[in-house]
Amino acid sequence: MMSLVENVRLAPQRTMRSLLISLSQRRSLARLAVRSPLTRPVVARFVAGETLDLALPAIAALKRAGLHTTVDVLGESVTSPELATTAVDRYVATIAALSEGGLDPNVSLKLTQMGLAIGRDFCQANVMRIVEAVRGVNGFVRFDMEDHTQTDATLEVWRVAQDAYPQVGVVIQSALRRSSADVDSIIAVGGRIRLCKGAYDEPGSVAYRTKAAVDANYARLMERLLLADVYPALATHDPKLIAKATEIVESRGIGRDRFEFQMLYGVRRDLQRALLDRGYTVRIYVPYGQEWYPYFMRRLAERPANVGFMLRAIVKEEGRRIRAK
Repeated sequence: MMSLVENVRLAPQRTMRSLLISLSQRRSLARLAVRSPLTRPVVARFVAGETLDLALPAIAALKRAGLHTTVDVLGESVTSPELATTAVDRYVATIAALSEGGLDPNVSLKLTQMGLAIGRDFCQANVMRIVEAVRGVNGFVRFDMEDHTQTDATLEVWRVAQDAYPQVGVVIQSALRRSSADVDSIIAVGGRIRLCKGAYDEPGSVAYRTKAAVDANYARLMERLLLADVYPALATHDPKLIAKATEIVESRGIGRDRFEFQMLYGVRRDLQRALLDRGYTVRIYVPYGQEWYPYFMRRLAERPANVGFMLRAIVKEEGRRIRAK
């Protein structure tokens, strides 16, 4: 097992990223991972719990630490109307629980979980149930962006929802070549954008394939959003991009109440605290639910060094199990 850890550490990052994203789509591996007790200690680093009751204390702890949150009820690629309806019900219950608990009634969702593959009208109706639940508590909902084949549909559903309730945002990925034009069109209607790099293995025809190109596009789009004054959410753990953002806002006199940083639950807590200490708003993306496998694998793909962390934790857990016999 330890040789496997070493091999993961030495594997080329792009190859490892592509492999992990491919594995994230393997349902057979998902079933195995979810059943295995060895994965749970590692998954707990990135996922707040498998149920709402388990996630709420983690969300409350983040609030006490001065952090804002957005909650993702995990799930995607739903092809059953019943499962999509169940996902909507969970979101509605989550929004109510967050509001009742004095926590941010702020959620993030994926349209494929809302039944986008079943039909656009079906998905839109499900989304509007969540929008109405958020409106009822003066909250906020963000549509996560999935792979490039879903971009047009996601933006179309978002536009309808945003017309009904302004506190509906969307995600734009700097990895996609089209994102510059998308940012311009969203700014034009005062839309709220979360800018991220992108966690999918996209073809070169639609996406930048090198880290340098993705980062350069992120920096360009970030500056445009900050200057447009549309309260962007800058989702990154990259210290260089964070430094670029703070340089822009401080040199241009942009108030710290005009944007926020966003980071993933369990990732770069040191950066989260450093930004808080400097007076910046930081929001944590908090996922919970039993359908954690695809999300978890994409987190590993974003930073392949996490695979070594995961394997070392499994080795350690297995050692404890053997010693306990």
